[in-house]
Amino acid sequence: MPNRLAHETSPYLLQHAENPVDWRPWSDEAFEEARSRGVPVLLSVGYSSCHWCHVMAHESFEDAETAEYLNAHFVSVKVDREERPDVDAVYMEAVQAATGQGGWPMTVFLTPDAEPFYFGTYFPPRPRPGMPSFRQVLEGVRAAWSDRRDEVREVAGKIVRDLAGRTGIALGSGAPQPPGAEDMAAALMGLTREFDAVRGGFGGAPKFPPSMALEFLLRHYARTGSEGALQMVQATCEAMARGGIYDQLGGGFARYSVDAEWIVPHFEKMLYDNALLCRVYAHLWRATGSDLARRVALETADFLVREMRTEQGGFASALDADSDDGTGRHVEGAYYVWTPEQLREVLGEADAEQAAAYFGVTEDGTFDSDISRGRGGGASVLQLPDGAPPADAARLASVRERLLAARERRERPGRDDKIVAAWNGLAIAALAETGAYFDRPDLVEAATEAADLLVRLHMDTGGRLARTSLGGAVGGHAGVLEDYADVAEGFLALAAVSGEGVWVDFAGLLLDTVLHHFAAEDGTLFDTADDAEALIRRPQDPTDNAAPSGWTAAAGALLSYAAVSGSSRHREAAERALVVVRALGGRVPRFIGWGLAVAEALLDGPREVAVVGPDDDPGTRALHRAALLATAPGAVIAVGAPGSEEVPLLEGRVLLEGRPAAYVCRHFTCDAPTDDVAALTARLGG
Repeated sequence: MPNRLAHETSPYLLQHAENPVDWRPWSDEAFEEARSRGVPVLLSVGYSSCHWCHVMAHESFEDAETAEYLNAHFVSVKVDREERPDVDAVYMEAVQAATGQGGWPMTVFLTPDAEPFYFGTYFPPRPRPGMPSFRQVLEGVRAAWSDRRDEVREVAGKIVRDLAGRTGIALGSGAPQPPGAEDMAAALMGLTREFDAVRGGFGGAPKFPPSMALEFLLRHYARTGSEGALQMVQATCEAMARGGIYDQLGGGFARYSVDAEWIVPHFEKMLYDNALLCRVYAHLWRATGSDLARRVALETADFLVREMRTEQGGFASALDADSDDGTGRHVEGAYYVWTPEQLREVLGEADAEQAAAYFGVTEDGTFDSDISRGRGGGASVLQLPDGAPPADAARLASVRERLLAARERRERPGRDDKIVAAWNGLAIAALAETGAYFDRPDLVEAATEAADLLVRLHMDTGGRLARTSLGGAVGGHAGVLEDYADVAEGFLALAAVSGEGVWVDFAGLLLDTVLHHFAAEDGTLFDTADDAEALIRRPQDPTDNAAPSGWTAAAGALLSYAAVSGSSRHREAAERALVVVRALGGRVPRFIGWGLAVAEALLDGPREVAVVGPDDDPGTRALHRAALLATAPGAVIAVGAPGSEEVPLLEGRVLLEGRPAAYVCRHFTCDAPTDDVAALTARLGG
């Protein structure tokens, strides 16, 4: 019989609905049952495309004997970290404080008052050197709870008090200043020290796409002309695009590379990674005209629309890393890797030989796996290694087409169809800009449909957001700060591209909610609203993780909205939020990249561009395109007919002797209008 997860809207929870474990979703009822039975709570947190979550599920949660023990001695609660990032953040902080590391699946044992007292991540079904089995952990926790309950509660209370003591990031008294040029220079030096000049990226293995840091470096280059900043972006973007982390057949990026050379990915594909990287490559093309950047931006955008778009018009959260390898086993990377023999089967001898040389497919393989052993040797992840022989373009296109068609016949990785508001906001911004840059109205249309879905399904008339939906049904979880910030960012980018001022209005509604419900009196920002469910502490973190933090994303959206609306209230809130960048930018620039990028926009103004003219006039379109292609950091653009009052930035802007005109402003103080595209480009640093 299905357990109590059967009616949830999270695909991750639904994956566990048939487990013999009597799982419950996070709820008051679960903890009330633990109190009434006098047993501890097992909290298990993961997400649908998490490889080790699947492993632990198969080994332990699908095992009848383990389930029987759990059901007898614990109340078991399953949480999707993507659906409840607040729960994940609070208990992950406890895990990291107690063990010095974290990850998923996250395994935490709680008192019936939700206080944590024992922590871990993955536990195997049998003991390993230095690691107990999951059953041993369960038995040890049960014994401690039965024999030393007062001691356990004392430990749990101390942990909660310690966590509460960490709450609150102070920005200082008086009027602390937002970051200045010297802070940006210090951040650049910090990134330069960590830059891998040989292989691109920052740090060693595992290597994650540094999307937010790359955006900062592009904006820093635009503001200062620093060639070193640009070279780090170019080297990293080329290394990723040539590596196995990038899908050389279908486009799109995997979550990270397990090695320092970008060769072997962890194969899951996340919406947020691909949205952020699509935008980075589009902005790199805008800055340099790079053919590689153009190709990758468009291929990634096409991947998003082709493989991540749902029937409702939004974008799914993730593609799994695992799929059937053809023998009935679910294996990581099975969908993506190739052996020489498999190439020969699809392409024939001659084309297979060239494809193997071009994509780095070897007899020994580049992926340590048993996927294809016994069928032609080791498997390889497709890449474009240095020194690969040049290929005839038409022949290469044919090879790619045939390999992609053959791959489509394999079992596809599972897709998490859950729509997360924040990540859809990132996708809206990326697709709108990429579509505008490369004359792809279909991409702008896809962005618009996703924005329509968020307004129609996720947003209420009071400006409150639901975080997730599935199949057109909204999940029962309130949006967190990143949802409001990233959706507002997406709406403002869409408004700049489409000229539809309604998106500015929707962004303003969301950002007013941020100021009313997420901001403290001193300007610091919390990840959850002041009326959200109370946890053991209210999470608050300004640092980037896989995507921009809600804090810095809100600062960026507030700054852009202030620039297009003229609101000093929103600008002051953005400046106040950016004070944290002064403290962190020079010390940990990799982990506050989006805050640094927003600070670059603040230092540049940001510049405000109003383009007025009939929408069917070629002059209007040319000026609008020139504004969109400008590299001025964080430039805000509004376009509309003369006399338009849809967007405050357009108010009072008139034609120039009857011709379409562009106004370049800072703080709503404008230079003389121009109707000359070259002059506008020069003013905006394009």
